[in-house]
Amino acid sequence: MAVTLTNMLLLALLVFILVLVIRTRKLFPVVVLAGAYSLVSAAMFVNLDAVDVAFTEAAVGAGISTVLFLAAMAYLPGTEKEPPEAKGLMHILPALVVCLVGGALLIAAAVELPAVGDPSAPAHNHVAPRYLEESGSFLHIPNVVTTVLASYRGFDTFGETVVVFTAGLGVLVLLAGHTRTALRRRKDDSGNTGKGGGDA
Repeated sequence: MAVTLTNMLLLALLVFILVLVIRTRKLFPVVVLAGAYSLVSAAMFVNLDAVDVAFTEAAVGAGISTVLFLAAMAYLPGTEKEPPEAKGLMHILPALVVCLVGGALLIAAAVELPAVGDPSAPAHNHVAPRYLEESGSFLHIPNVVTTVLASYRGFDTFGETVVVFTAGLGVLVLLAGHTRTALRRRKDDSGNTGKGGGDA
């Protein structure tokens, strides 16, 4: 019961942060709220005994992503452009239908999931016993979570790492290109100013 109440409170907090993100036009508060959203999500994962997922969410969502967003903000205006004037309900009707249908499908699927910690769940009866048995004897790794992430799901973990690295590298390349362009324009402007002063 306590776990359910905690999850409901965390979910309500996530919805509250999401509403603030939607309503805020300043970029810096949006970045901070996005980091807070990731931290609350990580807390929910911890409450669900998914510590490895919580660690990843906190490191990537609240850590790396926030740093990259703050770095990108140095080259962006401080406020978001004003949205165009709404043209009645038909302006948002397609997005509203997609959200409602998608949300209904997710809720229907979540209802069919086994309860958290249910020992008769397929995940606990299919591969989990093998992981528990082979972690220490076959792979000689005492931590089962490390065994799953580094051995059984090694390629998946490697793929996730490559995705995060590629995203960070792409942002750095974009920022570096923007910096070179700004420096080149600054040099051109200073050169034109010097020529203009010399001609005068």
